[in-house]
Amino acid sequence: MKLLTITIPSYNSESYMRKCIESLLPGGEDVEILVVDDGSGDRTGEIADEYERLYPGIVRAIHQENGGHGAAVNTGLAHATGLYFKVVDSDDWVKESAYLKILQTLRELAGGSTVLDMLVSNFVYEKEGAKKNKVMKYHHALPQDTIFTWDEVRHFHKGQYILMHSVIFRTKLLKECGLKLPEHTFYVDNLFVFEPLPYVRTMYYLDVNFYRYYIGREGQSVNEQVMISRIEQQIRVNQLMLDYLVEKKAEICKRRRMFTYMINYLEIITVISSVLLIRSGTEESLEKKKELWKYIKQKDFLLYIRLRYGIMGNSMNLPGKGGRKISVEAYKICQRFFKFN
Repeated sequence: MKLLTITIPSYNSESYMRKCIESLLPGGEDVEILVVDDGSGDRTGEIADEYERLYPGIVRAIHQENGGHGAAVNTGLAHATGLYFKVVDSDDWVKESAYLKILQTLRELAGGSTVLDMLVSNFVYEKEGAKKNKVMKYHHALPQDTIFTWDEVRHFHKGQYILMHSVIFRTKLLKECGLKLPEHTFYVDNLFVFEPLPYVRTMYYLDVNFYRYYIGREGQSVNEQVMISRIEQQIRVNQLMLDYLVEKKAEICKRRRMFTYMINYLEIITVISSVLLIRSGTEESLEKKKELWKYIKQKDFLLYIRLRYGIMGNSMNLPGKGGRKISVEAYKICQRFFKFN
């Protein structure tokens, strides 16, 4: 069995995927790298096959019809043989020294008496044209260099959450919790780091700047205008997160700090949905925003009160054009945390 499976969802990635794959090769025989060619129309599949020939037993090329990012992650998970599972997008890469430290830590923990469910590390926003890159760290919220539980998790800053870039899950946990991301839908990475949480008992945080998250490519899914054009998919993910939290609420409530964390994560996703609908500037979009909040209210009234009348929820629902201008200012806070273009 491999120590770590790394899945690279790849769609028309010929111009940048080599950098991603090359950054992962120093993991050697401990790692299997699954390059999932998601129905690409360029040389992505050929490049994946080339690396499989060059690095047999380490790199595996998997070809499928286009199903979107979620389908590629699902395929990677289905084929994973590693003890742990990581997703690295094809336009991102990792820092070698941090990578080797993570593998060493996983190797040591894998032989211990306590089963580790989730490892967290830092990620760096590699923003095109930025003079200084922002690092997302968790040292104030999570104990370092030790296995811990939800009871030991401290307060996260507003807008700061454990994203796909910062997390490595135990593979069997993901399979046992039945994780299956929606196909042909963007922004499912939020579901990837949300739905497994009720199954996570043990965690470990390494304060190393491992993942390099590239932002600034034209047409990238986190570009603001692209997000507005795909707002239906953002709303769908938002609603699926809400549905899941409500469905599991009785169980999640038993661990107060996990419950608080998940509600706060849902809050920021709902704020992003709301402000993008405001930024769209159409009457249709404003109506969709009302419908989203109505959906939350009908699904769970107490949760709606908590989201709607918190500071962020209030700022997204101020009346009139003046209120919407204030909402946009709040959006700039989201920009600072999430690095939207």
